[in-house]
Amino acid sequence: MDILKIIAPTVLTFFTGIFITPILTRYFYKYKMWKKSPRTEADTSGAFKEIHNTDHELSTPRVGGVIIWVSVFVTVALIFILSKFFPAGLFGGERSIFDQVNFFSRSQTVVPLGAFFLTAIIGLFDDLLQIFGQGSYAKDALAYRKVKIVFVTLIGLAIASWFYFKLDFVSIHIPFDGPWMLGAWFIPLFVLVVLGTFSTSVIDGLDGLAGGVLASCFSAFAAIAFLGAQYDISALSGAIAGGILAFLWFNVPPARFYMGESGMLALTVTLAVIAFLTDSVLLLPIIALPLVATTASVIIQIFVYKFFHKRRVFIVAPLHHHFQAKGWPREKVVMRYWIVSVVCAITGVILYLVS
Repeated sequence: MDILKIIAPTVLTFFTGIFITPILTRYFYKYKMWKKSPRTEADTSGAFKEIHNTDHELSTPRVGGVIIWVSVFVTVALIFILSKFFPAGLFGGERSIFDQVNFFSRSQTVVPLGAFFLTAIIGLFDDLLQIFGQGSYAKDALAYRKVKIVFVTLIGLAIASWFYFKLDFVSIHIPFDGPWMLGAWFIPLFVLVVLGTFSTSVIDGLDGLAGGVLASCFSAFAAIAFLGAQYDISALSGAIAGGILAFLWFNVPPARFYMGESGMLALTVTLAVIAFLTDSVLLLPIIALPLVATTASVIIQIFVYKFFHKRRVFIVAPLHHHFQAKGWPREKVVMRYWIVSVVCAITGVILYLVS
């Protein structure tokens, strides 16, 4: 039954996403929910323009993340409602199957679900500003990305305070060692992890890239939570992975929509929250290594360019665009990222087992 509790929400969310996507897609295209002007980039080498498909960006909706969190919401709500209407088994059992697979719990999933839906709404608002807004923000100017960082910092601070003051989180687990007591330093660490995970939103640049990588990450944490007997968190992670796979079904090249901030902000912040809840935050950089590498490539590029006479480490940053500039087809970049993601996810789960 524990296995069923993980499988049922995952499968239900996937098929819910498959069902609602055509409906939402018609809405996205009807109201032209794509950016009206191309991105402005810090890169001035010209290489970015050569590999960047501006026409595709200006005709593809950027709110595809809605599919993921709406699918998860429907799954959570449906199972929860059915568990309340049918709490007992039909044949005299103490608990109905709906009650047994219900994973909405105050002790495990209220916090990550709250973070997931709150950041999804904030991300959707940001997407809508870029779609229908005017001026430099609509072009995603670098200066306005600082506004996003401030918002994510405040979100991380709020969740970290809840962890520290309400849930009594004061330590993290060191693999092969044990708990490391942090006390009040837990709060700034949490905020840094949330910011670091959110910064990986730069990976949302190729059709199917972000979806495949994040599906592997959430699948890994579903396994970790299951192994740690945190079955509700495992079910939630599986449900999110199912929603991402439904999104991915329609996002393989050529993508019918982009994930946008509505998806990336919600998924990255929730990934960090689940990593802390499963006490495996130090495995996050391993499981999410493609995300870490992507963010690191941007930081390295900016640092070297600024302090070493405008030299470049990569032809173009982030890393996946570097591979494109070297001549890799978009599909090859995406598939290889997926392969590395699966390997990293399996490695993270194994390290959790042996540590």
